[in-house]
Parts: sequence; structure tokens; C-alpha cells
Amino acid sequence: MTTKNALLGLWAEASIHAGAGSSVDGVDLPIQREGHSDWPCVFGSSVKGALRTKTEDKLGKDNPSIAFVFGPDSSNDKASEHAGALLVSDAKLLLLPVRSLTSHFKWVTCPALLQRLQRDAIRLSLSLQLGDDFAPQKGEAVVAKPYDTDLFLEEYRFTTQTEDLTVLIKAINYLTGIALDDLTEQLVIVSNDQFSYLAKYATPVTPHIAIDNERKTVKLGALWYEETLPPETVLYFALSAHRSRAKDNDMSASLILNCVTQDLFGASPYLQLGGNETVGMGWCKVTVVEV
Repeated sequence: MTTKNALLGLWAEASIHAGAGSSVDGVDLPIQREGHSDWPCVFGSSVKGALRTKTEDKLGKDNPSIAFVFGPDSSNDKASEHAGALLVSDAKLLLLPVRSLTSHFKWVTCPALLQRLQRDAIRLSLSLQLGDDFAPQKGEAVVAKPYDTDLFLEEYRFTTQTEDLTVLIKAINYLTGIALDDLTEQLVIVSNDQFSYLAKYATPVTPHIAIDNERKTVKLGALWYEETLPPETVLYFALSAHRSRAKDNDMSASLILNCVTQDLFGASPYLQLGGNETVGMGWCKVTVVEV
């Protein structure tokens, strides 16, 4: 079966709350995380739902091509007729913005995240060169520009190791559209273990309340804590398309993929992920990388 693939970079322009649905460690509304690594992510079902919503807003819910691409609406009796032809992966973390006591915030990543991106690109037959493998030790941070002092990320102190990150920076620029100069200034690679700590504890947790409109006081028991991925977070997800699985339609894999990569994001390269859309959360800039 012919398959067409694409890799889509997501650069968050607002906070993202893709909820996990259960409270954890005093956080009432935590974000979605991978079970084995505890790294933040957005599950593929959430990404696919956001893509479908944008498509329905653009074409109308009754447009028949929506069922060919995403599958029939599960709310009607035709849901079992055929599956959608578009395969959507989880949105995986690539760069986590972390507060720095030394300077501007830093985009932090680790060798495990970069190696996973490389494997995903190979699986999709995409040409994405990330350069050399870097393996900083505990307490070390690989950077592109030399520092006069040590680097502080949150409360942790790192000695810096200046390396040539040109190939990696160009690849991330290609995938996300972030300016080369900004990546050169702010990209930091730390060890896998220290990144895991930052990914768990450097995400914002915000208290929320509900106000009684008549008394103008907080409603009893209406206090909750919500975790988010901060603005400037960088994720990516994969799309793979087959030809239409509907009996009465022969859309090719290329047309199925183009419905998203070109028709959906050609004129408006933005996608809203997660909840709280009515307060402006979830907006991401989308960059499409195809074969």
C-alpha cells in the first residue's frame, strides 16, 4: 500500500493544556505525559481531533472528504463502515523553554529527544540531518555560543561546553521556522536525566478560581491547580496517509495528505491544541516537512 508521510513542527505561541484527566501530586488538572518517560506530550487522539475540528471549520461538517480523511463521525451509525486514511502520531516534545537566571529563557533538549527525532525522520523517509551526537554529563550543558559564566536553568547550575551546533540548529529551523540566530543564542543540550527533572518540574502550574457573580467572592471549593506547557514549547508529530478506505472513493495517499499539509495549513499555518480555547490557549505555529 502506497504511503505518503510528513513531519509537522509545532511552535507554541500560547500556553497549551492537553489534559490527562486525573489529578497528580496536588495538581488537579495535569498535562498529558508519556507513561515510560514522564515527558510532556499531546496524545495522537487530541492532535487528530484538533485537525478534524479545523477541517470542519474550514469546509463544513457535512463535507464528504472529511470522512475519507479522518473517518466517519463516531456519533452516527456509519462509523464502522471504514477507517480514516490519515494516521496521526502523538505530538512529541523537542524543545522545552526553561527559565534561566543567567539570561533570557533557554530552549532545552537532551540526546534522547534528538535521537528519537532522528529515528522518526528515518522511519518517514525524510531527510533531516541533526549532526553529531552530543552526550553532556551531569552538570554540563552543550551550547552554541561561549558563556562568560556558568549557566543557570531554574535552580540548577551548569558548566557550559561550546560545540558546533550548526547542523542541528539548521535542522530545527527547517522543522519549526525558529530563526537561526534565536536558536544559536538559546539552544541548550543537557543530560537525559537532568532533562527529565526539568520536564517534570519546570512546567507552569497555575491556580484558578471561580467567582460568585452575585457576591463577587470565590465560590466555595472552586479553587483548582492547572498545569500547562508554556509558550515557546516546541513539539512535532508525524502524518502518514494511505489511499481512501471508503468503498465509493479512490482518493490517493497524496491527496489525503494534501488535505492537511496544503489545504489546511497552506494559507493559515496555525493549529489550536488542547483545552481552554475560549481564553486563547493552545495556539501553535505549524511547519510542514514532506518528502
